[in-house]
Amino acid sequence: MKQLIQNVKTGETLLMDVPTPQVQPGQVLIQTGRSLVSLGTERMLVEFGKASLLNKVRQQPDRVKQVVEKIQSDGLRTTIGAVIRKLNQPVPLGYCNVGTVLAVGDGVTDLCVGDRVASNGYHAEVVCVPRNLVALIPDAVSDDEAAFTVIGAISLNSIRLLAPSAGETVVVIGLGLLGLMTAELLRISGCQVIGIEIVEAKGQLATARGITVINPARGVEPINAVMSMTTGLGADGVIITASSRIDKLLSQAVRMSRRKGTVVLVGVTDLTMSRADLYEKEVVLRVARSYGPGRYDEAYEQRGQDYPVDYVRWTANRNFQAILQFMATGQLQVMSWITEVVPLTDYQKIYSDLQLSGRIASLLTYPEQAALTPVLRLLEQAYEPRSGTIGIIGAGNFTGAILVSALKAAGAEIKTIASAGGLSATVLARKFGITQSTTDYQQILNDPDIDLCVITTRHDSHARLTSEALKAGKHVFVEKPLAIYPHELPALIEHQQQAGRILMVGFNRRFSPYAQKMKTLLGGERSADLPMNIVVTVNAGSILAASWVHDRDVGGGRILGEACHFVDLITFLTGSRVMSVCLNAMGRQPTETSDSASILLRYENGSTATINYFSNGSKAYAKERVEVYWQERTLVLDNFRTLTGYGFKGFSKLSGRQDKGHVEQMKRLINQVRTGQEQTNRQIKPEKSLIPFDELINTTQTLFAALQSLRERRFVAVAGMGITSQKLNGADRPA
Repeated sequence: MKQLIQNVKTGETLLMDVPTPQVQPGQVLIQTGRSLVSLGTERMLVEFGKASLLNKVRQQPDRVKQVVEKIQSDGLRTTIGAVIRKLNQPVPLGYCNVGTVLAVGDGVTDLCVGDRVASNGYHAEVVCVPRNLVALIPDAVSDDEAAFTVIGAISLNSIRLLAPSAGETVVVIGLGLLGLMTAELLRISGCQVIGIEIVEAKGQLATARGITVINPARGVEPINAVMSMTTGLGADGVIITASSRIDKLLSQAVRMSRRKGTVVLVGVTDLTMSRADLYEKEVVLRVARSYGPGRYDEAYEQRGQDYPVDYVRWTANRNFQAILQFMATGQLQVMSWITEVVPLTDYQKIYSDLQLSGRIASLLTYPEQAALTPVLRLLEQAYEPRSGTIGIIGAGNFTGAILVSALKAAGAEIKTIASAGGLSATVLARKFGITQSTTDYQQILNDPDIDLCVITTRHDSHARLTSEALKAGKHVFVEKPLAIYPHELPALIEHQQQAGRILMVGFNRRFSPYAQKMKTLLGGERSADLPMNIVVTVNAGSILAASWVHDRDVGGGRILGEACHFVDLITFLTGSRVMSVCLNAMGRQPTETSDSASILLRYENGSTATINYFSNGSKAYAKERVEVYWQERTLVLDNFRTLTGYGFKGFSKLSGRQDKGHVEQMKRLINQVRTGQEQTNRQIKPEKSLIPFDELINTTQTLFAALQSLRERRFVAVAGMGITSQKLNGADRPA
């Protein structure tokens, strides 16, 4: 299928072939019939993309500090690579979609195949949208009208924040589509509406709807005009829908308001203003957040948890429904705002000049029967299958930024990459020369050419997808964590043992040249003979509270999902397994998803370790520090860039570029798959495996025990978490 994307680096707007998305639980698969181009929002994206690198920096000064901090922490080379990857990530365009339901996911019971719906889907022939962002279209509303639903919801949400009463005077600054919609809804609500607009054609459209328009381009001073029209009182409310860098808009809005009035900001504008103006008027300033309550809330959008109507009357979805009802009853008329209707394939007629004078609303139309396929072959070349061929499930940030590059550097042959939406997989496939992209991961599991399945999806799917891949006879590399709940482990272990295939988790740090040097200095394979003390400090940095990573059922929390890296590293250095663990987290009532905590580890050989995983430190400080105290000697590893030794004969320092072992792990794994040297009689020998299977399980169990210890406030034995060593091939150490 085809989808419109914006290249942020070059500013190009492209119509890309991507695989058709597959319906997901709680979501709705929609074949698009119409989509509305949001000229203001999409113009900003295009202009940002076309800007020089210097101008991009000027437009986002807050990002400069982040870049400087990353340079201080990770080095210039790593930072430049991260910035380039960010700019190379395409942005899907569009959020005003109308179409017909093709399929509904598990849990969606109130929509049927064939229903006409409006959603915030992209400009794409098929979209997959969470149920709470989809609304059924009444029969009385045409597809062209319904395309205005989401824009209308944005306007309606801003009005609800203003909460005007009938008869009050409200000023709308900016009469583009969003401003016209806002002014019209205010008029329907019984308000006296004044519009401010410098483009004559837009002002005329508003005037035709009974709205009083002030045009500063004609020499009219807007503040004086508003004060005059309100007999010196000022406007009861002002809604700014303009997208402008002019720093006077907010100040003007405050000055034309009455005392204790309200200003609502919807558009993008400079927030610089005079404190004296705010002080004099005691104006309330509110910022409207998209369609309404629920927007950007993962529980509402992705998991379908609606807000009770008794407590949140107008959610994003209920705002969608309200706009559609205004259209169905004839109160809201939008057809006269349509400037042009253009087939999707002729999109450049719109995007070549988004600032075309007089343009208000542009519609894209789509073919009734689009060519839809879940698999997209990208390279016109014969594919010769060979041992070690890879299929990747998941195309998120880590996959694109680190993993695929590491696989390519290791000489991997990647045949297929899958993602739920299709776009991210297609972008990576084009970038790295991967043969095909797909939205159906079963294509990978059923492909006899693919030997190794790489899984980089969200954490809650790791155990399930790993089991499916093992049952399909694939070797598996799965990003950490291996599982997020103890009950997932028994079946996973059983499938690995029955399949006799390699199962590798993305614990890459033990493969870093610095970690390998530490292991050698600590006695190599004999490191388990003498216990040691290890302190790991992780300056992880904060992640937004709404992120899926913090969701216990999806990400598992950062301690479970990320601290496992360092348990594995310590296990590697000590040559022993964790025997018991205690977790102490910051806060009076810490939860399993707390991300500032200390983990105490006791190892079978007498070693002890502490992992300080903190999210509240400075980003300018190094992210990871490892200290080892052993036999009157000390090793200090700073951010996987510098290793310093104290008391070691013949060694004092090793330094270079940051290397956390991703490439080396991939090299060894691919060689293991291709040569099969690590497999004998369908058993993986722990002493020869890249990471012994019993260590993978022990690390996973350790984090489960750590969370239990947080609940019970005591040390918890790692044994007894549901798995015994007798179930592991070659694991002869007692549980």
